[in-house]
Amino acid sequence: MFKLSKLWRSAPLRADTSRRSRKTNLGLSLIFAAGAMCASWHGAAAAPGPIVTTKEGRVQGFIQNGVAQFLGVPFAEPPVGNLRWRPPRKHAPWTSVLKATSYAPICAQITTLGVFAGPANNNEDCLYLNVFTPNLDPSARLPVIFWIHGGGNFDGETPGYDGSKLAAQGHTVVVSVEYRLNLMGWLAHPALDAEGHLFGNYGILDQQLALKWVKHNIAQFGGDKNNVTVGGQSAGAVDTGLAMVSPLAAGLFHRGICESFCPSTVPTLASAEATGVAFSVAAGCGSGTDAATAKCLRSLTAAQVEALAGTASATSQYIVGPMQDGTVIPEQPITAFTNGHFNHVPLINGNVTDETNFGLAITEYFSGPPRTPPTAAQYLNYVNTTFVPPRYPAGSAARVLVRYPLSAFATPQLAWDRVGTDSGICGQRRIDRVLAPQIPVYAYEFSDQTAPFYFPKMPGFLSLAYHTADIQYLFPLWHGGPDGIQHPLNNKQEDLSDQLVAAWTNFAWTGNPNGLGNYPWPRYTNNAVKPAWLIEDLPVLSTLTDTQYSALRKCNFWDSLTVTN
Repeated sequence: MFKLSKLWRSAPLRADTSRRSRKTNLGLSLIFAAGAMCASWHGAAAAPGPIVTTKEGRVQGFIQNGVAQFLGVPFAEPPVGNLRWRPPRKHAPWTSVLKATSYAPICAQITTLGVFAGPANNNEDCLYLNVFTPNLDPSARLPVIFWIHGGGNFDGETPGYDGSKLAAQGHTVVVSVEYRLNLMGWLAHPALDAEGHLFGNYGILDQQLALKWVKHNIAQFGGDKNNVTVGGQSAGAVDTGLAMVSPLAAGLFHRGICESFCPSTVPTLASAEATGVAFSVAAGCGSGTDAATAKCLRSLTAAQVEALAGTASATSQYIVGPMQDGTVIPEQPITAFTNGHFNHVPLINGNVTDETNFGLAITEYFSGPPRTPPTAAQYLNYVNTTFVPPRYPAGSAARVLVRYPLSAFATPQLAWDRVGTDSGICGQRRIDRVLAPQIPVYAYEFSDQTAPFYFPKMPGFLSLAYHTADIQYLFPLWHGGPDGIQHPLNNKQEDLSDQLVAAWTNFAWTGNPNGLGNYPWPRYTNNAVKPAWLIEDLPVLSTLTDTQYSALRKCNFWDSLTVTN
């Protein structure tokens, strides 16, 4: 057991970053002075910030706590009217200075998952990104962290993801991106798919166009276009994994970070198109597959589309998310990983100890008033309806109940959490085992069960190390959407935050979260006696062998159920 932060600070990379820090401060001071003069020349408002010239035009940001921020920078034309359900189009140049001092409107969404996201809106003009940089000197060539927010690919937004700590402490340039969500971002329909353009995975195409923007522009923000780490949490992790399997993303990034969970499978095109036709019928555009049907779909108002995307508490039957379209995503992810048909980049892949508690929190949040915790009957129903054919072999539910009897847990919630979390985590371990012989893989589990919880207090609910709990350790004061409750980290949690920021940014610099070597974070291996997993917990971190971790999460049992989807 060890204190990771001291070990990282003693590494050569950390010594180098102290020198970079002095250069950073000088670079920002000079750029700020020049930007102030330039902004004054262009008639900007009081307290002007630095101006950067991109390929599309000049943008003016601001400096806060030694980090220059450029918020709401457009990277694509608004995908409205005839551009709806088409690949994003590069934004046209502008001539005046674009003020980039506040976040742009977020993408259309209706399902907010309690306090995780929102507000619900019908905005289609949302293809913007944000840049956080500690150094605006084009010669700095700092590594870039390209962050994809989570939210099931149907909700979420960039406001709240403050990249300044990753930028300042890790000396990286952080870019966060908005992308089309739910039906706006992921719709396959024969009438649209026959138009001769890339189709279906419009949200993925948005992310890829933003990566091209990074390639063309990030040097002006002090970043290195040849050292880009794509990372994300939840749906952002899924999309990171899909960037690894998409041939269209080749060369646009050089490392990957999957925080809960890297993808294994996605819907097929046939199933996605069937769902798209059902959506068209529900929207009043009929079941045709001709140009008139496509025109009808594009003539729907955003409000009409969003009305069919779900409710505040749940998505609708028409939501499919990323799909195997044949070009953007040519193969099922697990097939591509197994066959080596993917972009070979170093990968951090990990989870939190209590993933399923996030979904259970949403269920309890919407259960009232009064809000009530999960019951034994609900737990039994969950097991008996989830672990069934065709996804699981016959008899799996009974086997799960033998391994995870209610009598072994203090509450039904805790039993439900372990079943849902262990089954998912063991699926990630299978991916690690496939990838590890081909690329460097660094596996972890975030285990701080004292992590602040941004939902309101609910009867009988224990949040523990819930899905999304780790975001606030990388993005200070992150608390979900506008209705989430903000909680600062305590001193011990801040120390853990510093260690994770060091790891993530070391990885961005070198492809190794240690900076150099194989300690304290071991490269993943399925060797029975070598350390393979980093356990991120308080007060200190530790490691487990793959055999120990498999026993902890009952992975031999879950592997025996041979999940097929």
